[in-house]
Amino acid sequence: MLLGALLVLLLLGGAGPASAHAALTSTDPGDGTVLRRAPARVTLTFSESVGLRDDSFRVLAPDGHRVRTGESGHADGRSETARVTLPGELGEGTYTVAWRVVSADSHPVSGAFTFSVGKPSQATAPVDTGPAEDPLTAALHKIARYLSYLAAALLVGTAAFAALCRPPDPAPLRRPLVAAWWTLLASTVALLVLRAPYEAGTGPSTALDPTALGDTLVSRPGVLLLVRLALLPPIALYLARTAHTTRTARATRTTRAARLGGRTPLAAAVGVALAVGLALTWAAAEHASAGAQVPVAMTSAVLHLLATAVWLGGLAALLTLLRAGRPAPPAAVVARFSRTAFAAVTVLVVTGVYQSWRGLGSWQALTGSTYGRLLLAKVVLVAVLLGAAAVSRRWTSALLSAPAAVPAPGRVPERVPQPAGGPPPEEPPPARPPAPDGASALRRGLRRSVLAEAVVAAVVLAVTTVLTATPPGRTAEETVRAAGAADGVRPASVTTIPFEIGGTARGTVQITLDPGRTGDNAVQAVVFGPDGSLAAVPELRLAFTLPDKDVGPLQAELVDRGGYWSANTLTLPLPGVWTMKATVRVSEVDQVSEERRIRILP
Repeated sequence: MLLGALLVLLLLGGAGPASAHAALTSTDPGDGTVLRRAPARVTLTFSESVGLRDDSFRVLAPDGHRVRTGESGHADGRSETARVTLPGELGEGTYTVAWRVVSADSHPVSGAFTFSVGKPSQATAPVDTGPAEDPLTAALHKIARYLSYLAAALLVGTAAFAALCRPPDPAPLRRPLVAAWWTLLASTVALLVLRAPYEAGTGPSTALDPTALGDTLVSRPGVLLLVRLALLPPIALYLARTAHTTRTARATRTTRAARLGGRTPLAAAVGVALAVGLALTWAAAEHASAGAQVPVAMTSAVLHLLATAVWLGGLAALLTLLRAGRPAPPAAVVARFSRTAFAAVTVLVVTGVYQSWRGLGSWQALTGSTYGRLLLAKVVLVAVLLGAAAVSRRWTSALLSAPAAVPAPGRVPERVPQPAGGPPPEEPPPARPPAPDGASALRRGLRRSVLAEAVVAAVVLAVTTVLTATPPGRTAEETVRAAGAADGVRPASVTTIPFEIGGTARGTVQITLDPGRTGDNAVQAVVFGPDGSLAAVPELRLAFTLPDKDVGPLQAELVDRGGYWSANTLTLPLPGVWTMKATVRVSEVDQVSEERRIRILP
C-alpha cells in the first residue's frame, strides 16, 4: 500500500519546477523601464510575506559582472517586501536583477527582471537566476514530506483508535505505533537536513554544510521542524505510560480507568494537547499561515489534519485488528470506530469546504489552475473513499445484528477429577469458540472493505501532499495579473514595442498605461532610436481593440510633449486581453505599425 502511494506521489509531483506560492506583484524600478538617474535601491512586493536569504538579490551590470550591493531586508518593516540598496553610481546601460526568496508557506520562488539607466544596452548580460530546483533534492524532499504525513496520520489515528474504540487487546497496535513514531522522527530529520538545499535549489551534497544548516535552524520552517522533533519524546513517553496504565487496569479491573481502557480525563487532555501541537507544526508552515483569515485558516487546518489522522489512521488500526490469523475484534469496537469515523468525516467536509474556498478564490480557478484540478481529483478520490466507507458501515451493521457466537452443544468440557499420576485430561477446546460461519463471512467482508478504504486513503494522502506544494488558485491568479499569463500576455503597465526604421535599424516605443485597469487611464509613450537614445518622430498613434467583445478600435489622443507623447485620459470599458496597435511615422512618407496583446484588469 505504501509503495503504491509513493508511486502515485512521484507520478503526480515528480515532474515540473518547484511550486512557489508568493506571487511577485510589483517591482521598483519596473521591469523594462528606462530611468534618467540610477535608483538608490531595488524593491520587490509580493502577495504574501517572504523570507530572505543571503543571496536573495544578484544585480548584474551591462557587462555581466555582479554589482556589489548592500544587505537585503524588508522595506519599511513590511514582511511582504524585499529590498536591497544599490551603490551610489551606476553607469549607463541595462541592469539585470535576479532574486530568490522563500514564501510564507516555506516554498522557494525566484525570478529576474531588467531596468536601464540612461538608455538600454545594445545587448543585455545573460541571466542565470539559479535552478528552480535540483531534481534529486526535490524528489527526496517530496518523499520525506509524504512519509511525515503518513507517519503522523498513523501515530495520531492509531492512538485515537485505542483511546476511543477501546479494543480488548490493544497489543497488536503497538507495532504500528512504534513504526509510525520512528518514521516521523526520520522523515522530520530528513526534512530539516534537506531544507537548505531545497531552498537554494542545490543538490543533496550541500545538505550538511554547517553554515547552511545553522541558517535553517533559525528560519521559520526550521524552527517548526525543531518543535516537531521536540514533541516526539513526550509523545513516546505518553504512549508508553498509557500502555502501561492500560495493562495494569485490565489486570486489576477495579478502577474506572479499566472501563475507559486505562485512560483518565487528564491523560486524554494531555494526548489531545500533544496531537494539536503536532498538527500545528504543519499548519504554521503551509497555506494556512499566509493570506487572508490566518487565525481561522490555522484552526481549520489543525482540525482538518486531526480529522484526517483519526479517520485514516483509525482505518489502519482497524485493519491491523482484522488481519487474518488474529482473533476478530468485538463488534462493539467496530461500531465505535464507525461512529468516530463519521464524526471525523463531518469535520473533514466542513474544514475542506472552507479551505477550498479560501484557496481557490473563484470558480474559474477550479478548472483553470493546477491547484483546482488537483482539488477536483482529491474530491473524486474522497467520494470513492466515502463509498468504500459506506460499504464498511453496512458490513458493521450486519455484524452488529448477527447472532452472538455460542459454543456448540456438548463442546464445553466438564472438569473430571483425575487420580494422581493418572492419564492427562484430553486437550481442552479453544477458550474462545469459533464464530458461526455467517459472522466469519461478515468479518471477512468487513476486512476487505476496510482494506479498500486504506488503499484509497493512502492515495488521497499522496494527492494531499502534492496539493500542499501547489500554489493556491488565488495566488495563481495574482501571478497571472502581475507577471502575465502563460500565453505571453502581460498586464498593461509598461509595454515595449520594437519597430523597424529601415534596413536593419530598429527602434522601440515604451508605452506606460496607468493604472492598466478598466476605466480612465493615463498614457505616456517614449520613442527610442537604434542607439537607445530618445528619438523624435513626426507622429505616434495608439489604438486599442478588444476582439473577444468586438470593441474598438479606441484611439488614444497622443500629444507631443517634447521628448515624449502622452494622453491624459483613455477610457477602456472592459477587462480582458486587448490588442494595442502602435503606429510610428518615421518620415513624411513612411510609417510602421506593430501590435502587442496586453491584459486590462478589472
